[in-house]
Amino acid sequence: MSPSKKLALNLIVTANHISDKIQEAIKPFGISSQQFNVLRILRGQKGKPANLSTIQERMVSKMSNTTRLVDKLVDKKLCERIVCPSNRRKVEIRITETGMKLLADIDPVIDKVENDFAKNINEKELLSLNTKLNELRS
Repeated sequence: MSPSKKLALNLIVTANHISDKIQEAIKPFGISSQQFNVLRILRGQKGKPANLSTIQERMVSKMSNTTRLVDKLVDKKLCERIVCPSNRRKVEIRITETGMKLLADIDPVIDKVENDFAKNINEKELLSLNTKLNELRS
């Protein structure tokens, strides 16, 4: 197997491993990793609502059905839809206080998963690896 094929396979296996660990960590909170991703995107809006296309652009997994994810989060009262009064077709989404509280509860759990995952790599190696991974995507 060529080094580049081995790298591609290793990256896929590693990404799946991390994804599985995160999913396992947030399962007790009753949301999926994709829903968690949407909530973090909405929190990053700092109180400003976002439209579906903004959320879709920022999703880790572009294959996710954003509308369905938002529907489920609205049902759980973790975010809300805001319909523009002058243009009923324009809908924006904002995280609720309940959503913010849930993320505050999940944050330390995810921090632990991320720290445990990277515990065998020192800070200099982490910075270098992040730089190289960014270069792979450019």
